[in-house]
Amino acid sequence: MSGRLVLAATPIGDPEDASVRLSRLIETADLIAAEDTRRFRRLAAALGITPQGKVISNYEHNEEARSGTLLEVVAGGGTVLVVTDAGMPGVSDPGLRAVRAVVEAGLPVTALPGPSAALTALALSGLPTDRFCFEGFPPRTNGKRASAFRALAEEPRTMIFFESPRRTADTLAALRDALDAERPAAVCRELTKTYEEVKRGSLAELALWAEETEVLGEISIVVAGAPERAPIDISDPTAKDDVAALVAQVQSMVDEGERLKDAVATVARRTGVNKRALYDAAVKARSAE
Repeated sequence: MSGRLVLAATPIGDPEDASVRLSRLIETADLIAAEDTRRFRRLAAALGITPQGKVISNYEHNEEARSGTLLEVVAGGGTVLVVTDAGMPGVSDPGLRAVRAVVEAGLPVTALPGPSAALTALALSGLPTDRFCFEGFPPRTNGKRASAFRALAEEPRTMIFFESPRRTADTLAALRDALDAERPAAVCRELTKTYEEVKRGSLAELALWAEETEVLGEISIVVAGAPERAPIDISDPTAKDDVAALVAQVQSMVDEGERLKDAVATVARRTGVNKRALYDAAVKARSAE
């Protein structure tokens, strides 16, 4: 008789957000795979629970090796509980490798829903919630981060990012430069904790705030999607300034190592302009330099 793998969401700050099901599974699971065993035991203590099963670590650098152990317990009929430091396993946290191993073996995987920093930030941001996308942690290096944000410049959905406090100022500045300085956004800090704070404003205002403030705690950034725009007709003489801006985007991407053809395709796809016409305009601009 096979067991099951359970992905369990844990509180993102306040232990009282733990569900009754989570408490029961912590107490009864045969094996608990925790991102940080010390933080997990503090949560269990806060809930007044003593785990009966074995507790092992399951973090970024060992989860590939751990997946075999978790699969063995599930195949033997046991219940394996996967928890991370906060929120849902597998969402910018360990958990995916275990899911894949158990799914590939044809064994049961289920989830225990609960707190989510991404959805909590989205709800508190005051930005549209009907369509949204989760982008996780942005690239750490300046060039890759700028390139990633440029690719999202015309994304119509509300975007949610996670970020470390020490990189928040740089990320907000990069978003301001790649998207639109006046684009509405929100920085959500320490959600559900004592010093919870939500700063709302334009990307320019938030970038300035982060530059002048010591940003601390767990950070989620929510950014409004691009407003709907009429497609630019590159052949229209009155669109000269718009075309120059698009060509500048292409050139910036080329300067960072992308092929001209790929850069043109990316800009054309997110703006709706004619790809061939944009390519010709970019080549003409380069020839004129």
